[in-house]
Amino acid sequence: MKDDAVIILDPVNRPLIDASLKQGVRDFIGGNCTVSLMLMAVHGLYAKGWVEVDQHDDLPGRLGRGRQEHARPSSRCAPLGGRGADPRRPVSGILDLDRAVSAALASDALPKAEFGFPLAASLLPYIDKPVEGGQSREEWKGHVESNKILGLSGDQLVPVDSGCVRVGAMRCHSQGLTIKLSATSPSRTSRRRSPKSNAWVRLVKNDKPTSLAEPTLPSVSGTLSVPIGRVRKLKLGPTFLGAFTVGDQLLWGAAAEAAEHAAHHDRALSARAPSF
Repeated sequence: MKDDAVIILDPVNRPLIDASLKQGVRDFIGGNCTVSLMLMAVHGLYAKGWVEVDQHDDLPGRLGRGRQEHARPSSRCAPLGGRGADPRRPVSGILDLDRAVSAALASDALPKAEFGFPLAASLLPYIDKPVEGGQSREEWKGHVESNKILGLSGDQLVPVDSGCVRVGAMRCHSQGLTIKLSATSPSRTSRRRSPKSNAWVRLVKNDKPTSLAEPTLPSVSGTLSVPIGRVRKLKLGPTFLGAFTVGDQLLWGAAAEAAEHAAHHDRALSARAPSF
């Protein structure tokens, strides 16, 4: 968050990166993957200056924690194996399964080393350390990193808030968005994408078959695609927009971005080096 550092998200803030390189900036930092994926999805609205307030409910997958989670992802569910329902007693068997899983979650059978509580067959509504105002640090990043990536400060700051919940998904982050559009945005913004939007975001038709097929974890895992769907006007008022997006945080995460832009920075420095 230092003034002489740039958080890098090339498809969104490339002009800021280029300007900073010319100014001799040396610190280019990979951002929070949840923030990066949110900005990728609604880049077109931000580029037009149409976002007045951005609230999102984040559902980060377990690999957002890092390499240690990637090394043994299935170990969390292993203790639940063999607790299946009796196929000869389908109704009572389901109740038996529910009791067995609930007992396992309440016991020491499931791994708790990384988060302090089991994640398999559950969720964790607190990520990272507490900060002021009742937020977690993961939620705090949404506001400060989004505005820094966009190069906004002072009166230009866009209020960004979120509720972050860790879920047992393997490697993808999903987000439910509630955006208050500015008075200058056109009335049909929800039905079109800004021409300044990036190449990886994809607007998905808001119907049930398409929504269940495209903005999902299997559809984006291992790809750079960032689909945004369920786009609709909300009953909160004519300027409120709802949407849902998902993306692969391992490919849009901090480590990948840092590696990419370190190479970009090296190339830029080499281009300016004198020849002999």
